[in-house]
Parts: sequence; structure tokens; C-alpha cells
Amino acid sequence: MNTIPRTSIEPAAGTALSIAVAINPRAAFGGKGASSPTRTGDMVVARLREAGHHISELRRGDYLALKRAVDAEIAAGAQALVVVGGDGMVHLGVNAVAHKNVPLGIIPAGTGNDAARGLGLELNNPGAAVEHFLRCCHGGPRILDLGRIDRAGQEPVWFMGALSAGFDALVNERANTWRWPRGPMRYNLAILRELAVLRPLNYSLVVDGQAGKQQAVLISISNGTSIGGGMLITPKAKYDDGLLDMFVVSPVSRTRFLRIYPLVFSGRHAGRPEVRIRQVSEVIIDAPGLIAYADGERIGPLPATVAADPGAALLWG
Repeated sequence: MNTIPRTSIEPAAGTALSIAVAINPRAAFGGKGASSPTRTGDMVVARLREAGHHISELRRGDYLALKRAVDAEIAAGAQALVVVGGDGMVHLGVNAVAHKNVPLGIIPAGTGNDAARGLGLELNNPGAAVEHFLRCCHGGPRILDLGRIDRAGQEPVWFMGALSAGFDALVNERANTWRWPRGPMRYNLAILRELAVLRPLNYSLVVDGQAGKQQAVLISISNGTSIGGGMLITPKAKYDDGLLDMFVVSPVSRTRFLRIYPLVFSGRHAGRPEVRIRQVSEVIIDAPGLIAYADGERIGPLPATVAADPGAALLWG
């Protein structure tokens, strides 16, 4: 698939742009404080209007309704999309702009912010993030690769960070079934619960045309460097190399897994015998009963074809 042309998306300084601003309707772990997506969204909208841009402020009661509103704004001619939130909002954003001549801006206001971290964006200062966007939006955008997921009978889904199919996806699936506790503790408890039943999973894979079977604790196929709020599963991944990085953890005991787990936050797991990272263009992946997640969002049951999609998105930031 061809990359997006850059013509007509480098407006002169001082030009007013039509910008859709999508604000997270459901922060994953609460979000009512001063740094919540709602409060940050108020600030972003006010600052962009103050800078002279035409803003469509998009707030909806749920994620699906917000996605529809974003798609409608882009179809109506929005010149840029800004998402305010975490990786789930980045996921919404890249699926709205993939292979369209509409740059994406990201104002991190979530729990993990792995996409923003990998892109080198300001993480803990939304005011600085919006000023950075304003400086970038009158220059040429960055051209980024995305990962693309195809499943039989479903529309394609793009991701910025990683597709997870293993221990981390099982943790997400379990945490999403619980209403209590709220906050990060829910995810931490889900980790402990899945550790208690840790077992190898049986995968069928076709990696760049080579078919085989694989037992593993988890497999992630990454476009970015990290998942889970800074777990550097593929520390050398790049957003513009035309490839994905496949991360595999071989079957290990709970004790050994717990020894490896802390190393992931510094990237020191790379090179260990239990861990394999390789660059790939396309992976067909299947495992009985396993639900895939991408950018922390539920995708659905395997099998799936996961492929690099070079130059699929534009970023102002």
C-alpha cells in the first residue's frame, strides 16, 4: 500500500486549521483530578482556539460513539485530529487517520502512554505537549508506520504500539471482567492471578511465509518500543523502518518469569536465552481460545494476520 502524500498538509504559519479534538470518555483507571483527560481536554481546546484554529470538540459517553464522531469529522474535512488520553485514544486516532491525508496530534493524558513515550513526546506536561503540537502543525508531518491486523470477516484494524497475544493479553482480558478494584490495583491483581496459572501456550505461526509451531508464554508483535506503561519489550523498534518486531518469551517457570519480568522495564531482558526478538514483515498467528489486544484495546479471537504497514500515518508532534 502506498504511503500518504505530503502535499497540501504543510500550511503556512498563521493559517487557521480545522482541527478535531477527541477527548477520552473513559480514563482506564479513573481520572477526575487536575491531570485527567477531561481537565486536560478543556485546556487543549482553549489553547488551540486561542491560537486561532477552528476546533470541533468531541466528547461522547463511550468509546464507540467517540469513534463514530471522529470518523464523521474527518469525512467532513477536518485537517488534523488531536487525541487527548492514553494509548487507547492513540489507537482510536490511528484507526481514524490511517492512509488519510490527516495528521494526528497526541496529548498524553493516560495511564500507560506507551505510544507517546516511544515517539519522544512530553509525557507529564500537557501544556508543553500542546505547545509542541502548535509548533509542529505548520511544518511537514512525520511519516510513521503502523501495524495492521486482518481477521476473517472483520474490517482491518491498525495499531501504533503492539499486538499482544499471550500472558499480557490474558491479564487485560481478566482485568476487564472485574469492576473492582478501580485504579492500577485491578491490573496488578490480574497479573498475580494469571501468574498463578502460568502455562505455555501453543501457537501456530506463519512468519514471513515460514510456517511452524511455537510454545511460548507470550508473543507480542510490536511497531513501538513498549507496552504496559514502559515495559520495553522491543527496545530497538522504530516507527519508520517498514518492519515490526516480534517478541517471544519461551516456556519458563513462574520463578524464572518473575526474574525476567522486572528486566523488561529497562530493556535488559533482550539477549536472555528465554527471550527472542526478531524483525518481521508479516505474521499469521493463532492459538486456541486466545484473545488478542492491541494498544491495550480488545481486538478479538485469533487467528489474525499482523503486518507492517509502512508510511500509513502522519504525525504532527
